[in-house]
Amino acid sequence: MTTIDFTPLFRSTIGFERMQRLFDAATRMDPSVSSYPPYNIEALGEDAYRLTMAVAGFSAADLDITVKEDTLSISGQAAKNDAENAYLHRGIAGRSFDRRFVLAEHIKVAGANLVNGLLHIDLTREVPEEKKPRKIEIGGEQAKAIDSKAA
Repeated sequence: MTTIDFTPLFRSTIGFERMQRLFDAATRMDPSVSSYPPYNIEALGEDAYRLTMAVAGFSAADLDITVKEDTLSISGQAAKNDAENAYLHRGIAGRSFDRRFVLAEHIKVAGANLVNGLLHIDLTREVPEEKKPRKIEIGGEQAKAIDSKAA
């Protein structure tokens, strides 16, 4: 198991412990668990993203999408009707799943739709006005003179 030590980085930063926990969790993931169902993440623009997940055999009623704090959870419970089917080959998985994605700050789920076995989840970055960059004007000699008269 690989362990990454971020101690030198954290000597001059404050509040980035969450980043180390994310890296630790990523290195502990079992690759077989994270491969089903397959998915794509697309950048549609500067502040727009789309998560597309292949969920063949699932209906909208079989899927559950939940956002809690900074985690997007997508789970699927396939309806069981295998008793009436005699498969010669079964290549479409159709097994239950639970996928989680950590969302960056200010990422919101804009909507979701299911088309032709593909679940599309649209995400947008919505930065509040108070968090956006703003221009600060610099006062000159006039401003100092006004301040000194008030004192």
